[in-house]
Amino acid sequence: MDITKAIIPAAGLGTRFLPYTKAIPKEMLPLLDKPAIQHIVEEGLSSDIKQFLMITGRSKEAIANHFDIAPELEHFLQERNKSHFIAGIDRIIRQAEFAYIRQAEPLGLGHAIWLARHHIGKEYFGIFLPDDIIVGKQPGLAQLMRVARQEKASVIAVQEVPLECASSYGMVAIKKQITPNLFQVSHLVEKPERKDAPSNLAIIGRYVLSHKIFQALDETGTHAGGELQLTDGITQMMKLNEKVFAYKVQGTRYDIGTPIGWLKATMGLALQHPEYTSHMRKYIDEFHTMQSGLYDSSKNILHDI
Repeated sequence: MDITKAIIPAAGLGTRFLPYTKAIPKEMLPLLDKPAIQHIVEEGLSSDIKQFLMITGRSKEAIANHFDIAPELEHFLQERNKSHFIAGIDRIIRQAEFAYIRQAEPLGLGHAIWLARHHIGKEYFGIFLPDDIIVGKQPGLAQLMRVARQEKASVIAVQEVPLECASSYGMVAIKKQITPNLFQVSHLVEKPERKDAPSNLAIIGRYVLSHKIFQALDETGTHAGGELQLTDGITQMMKLNEKVFAYKVQGTRYDIGTPIGWLKATMGLALQHPEYTSHMRKYIDEFHTMQSGLYDSSKNILHDI
């Protein structure tokens, strides 16, 4: 089973981050030294994904510009022996192929995926939701790809969550447990109340799906609010005899869809970064002491980074 393509829905308005997102796409929020969406593409490349289908909207040109060559900048940096500053993004540009599809209206995640139907053949493909950053020994999508090949079926990533959080997620109903981390799905419930949640397994932002999802989305139709839900499409796809499995992805997941989640991700990644971890740990250790920058103004200016 060859899986070489992935869809990245990136057309959202990012209203929780206004006014920042008035002019800058939410996907370009910085996580340490790179924009969030670069972390997503790097995970894809590490999973042997080569073709990325970006679903974008108006005012998202910065995403395409980021994954494009910049001759003037390259020349400027070469003259000053600073080309290493963009070596990572240059590597991505050489290795990956990008296509951009406009979602003219915010008609739901299912609609965003459906827009890429002409770029996907009769094959399985990945989906990355850029609000979810997954850090671990093995890339999140690569874990799903392994299961998809093993089961010859679609796979969605899940995480255990407290039932009081169920109304914020699509939740999985289990047909059969295969291993401690792998389950066959019977159906999905979109944002149920706690009492209606079929399990504590919440869908998070990684999928490997069959091309049958496009037919299923065609047959599903929109909700009363006009949105086409991917969970409804996956449920319909199961009626087309496509097995769907849920896998508890191993690693740390950061939800950067809210300012608090983004702050936690920035802190978490900094604490794992070899260049920043010692500075961050020292800052945290001193934060509630008299040596903190809150009380010692001389520490508000650091000269050792």
